[in-house]
Amino acid sequence: MASLSVESAGRARTGDLLVACVAEHGSATHPWFGAESLRSGPEAGRNLADAVHFLCALHGRHPGMVDFAAGRAIEPVAREWLVGAADAMASERQHLARLSVAAGPIPSTPGGGASEAAILSQRAALATLAQSDRKGCALGAALAFAADWAAIRPLLDAAAAKFGIALPPSRLGGRETVRAVGDDSAPVERALLFGAQQLALQHRALWDLLEARAQARREY
Repeated sequence: MASLSVESAGRARTGDLLVACVAEHGSATHPWFGAESLRSGPEAGRNLADAVHFLCALHGRHPGMVDFAAGRAIEPVAREWLVGAADAMASERQHLARLSVAAGPIPSTPGGGASEAAILSQRAALATLAQSDRKGCALGAALAFAADWAAIRPLLDAAAAKFGIALPPSRLGGRETVRAVGDDSAPVERALLFGAQQLALQHRALWDLLEARAQARREY
């Protein structure tokens, strides 16, 4: 995928740029993520189950992208955050597994084989991004993941309520933590923002896929 422009780099604090990138290009602004039929109505159960299973397929395995990125960071602040984030993601993976069980089977959808291939490709792309040799790229992707997860987690909480379980609050941290680590990593700003942009694009591709699957179910 082509990266987005980073011409704005240097005009604001690095952490603000990273959070703004995710806010604009990540999950929260995708039409399907904000669609009413994803959360309510007669198809909400299947739509939420689909989202849960595909998020689990993308981020529910160890090692994940935060774990990979933790092996790349050498700066103390980034390293400390990544170690804590990796521990928090271990809990999030457990919650995703519980939620997947509660949601039941993956909804039957025409073209399911192509969907599975797409999510495997995305997972490989994220693993490659999180193991990039370009200094700051993996950290930027991990920070963007944490920022976007702050948007995604309420959807998972809604799914948990729908399927009759409760999830404890995420320990991954929010946007203020992301800003602070991003600001500390300003010397590698361009690589940081590139990693963030690529993560945001991959998450949008996930919602593209889920929207297409919901459309296929409606037309079947």
